Amino acid sequence: MATAEATLEEAPKKRSKKPFLIGLLLALVLGGGGFYATFSGLLLGGSEGHAEKDHGPGPLSGVAFVPLETIVVSLGPDSGSRHLRFTAQLEVADSAAADVATLSPRILDVINSYLRAIDTASIEDPHAMARLRAQMLRRIQVVTGEGRVRNLLITEFVLN
Repeated sequence: MATAEATLEEAPKKRSKKPFLIGLLLALVLGGGGFYATFSGLLLGGSEGHAEKDHGPGPLSGVAFVPLETIVVSLGPDSGSRHLRFTAQLEVADSAAADVATLSPRILDVINSYLRAIDTASIEDPHAMARLRAQMLRRIQVVTGEGRVRNLLITEFVLN
């Protein structure tokens, strides 16, 4: 009897695979159901995304771009560069394009005055571009009036 008890103690009990298979099956069913609900638009507004893909983007309207003349600013003697060449375009509402084009001499004056007044280290810092753009855009919006100029797009900013 001692040998029968020893063999019972040595043989480990085999665990059932039934809970594992049920969990795996539930995970697959729930995952598939979640994918279908999201893809079909039942969750997270997925049907709106499909409408845009099927029809493509709508026509671009209400936007116009007003190019500004190139400005060359001489930098101080303490600068590593001698000149700054600056070119930009203004993103405006369609209805305001003619008004903004008429005000372009004032806009150029404001930009030129700002670029000459700031420290040359600020111009040469590559991380300062966003701050410079925001400062110039705000000054342009003051000159043109609120709601006319949406954005300043810098197309050329060259130090030489």
